Amino acid sequence: MVRGRAGGGGAPFNLGEASVTRASVRIGGDSVGHAMVLGRDLERAKFAAAFDALWQIETERQSIETQVVAVVEAAMAEQDGQRRAETEATRVDFFTLMRGED
Repeated sequence: MVRGRAGGGGAPFNLGEASVTRASVRIGGDSVGHAMVLGRDLERAKFAAAFDALWQIETERQSIETQVVAVVEAAMAEQDGQRRAETEATRVDFFTLMRGED
C-alpha cells in the first residue's frame, strides 16, 4: 500500500497499491546484495542487487562508483537539463506596461 500526506505534512492516507519486486544476489560467497524496485521487473531488481553486492566488495567499490553510478547520475542530469530547457522554452513573462488608472 502506497501512503501519502496532504501537503507533505498532513495526516497519512492510503493512496493505492503498488507492485514491488525484490531480489537478493550472493557474489563470491560472502557478499549479498539486496534490491527492491517499483513494478514487476525481476531482471532490473537482479541487476540492482548485483550492483549492491559488488559495491560491498572493497576492491570493486570504486569501479562501481565510476562506471555505473557516475554514468547513471550524468544521464539523469542530462534528462533533467533537457526537461528544464523544454519548460523554459514555454515560459511566459507577464508584465504591465501601463495601468489603466491614469
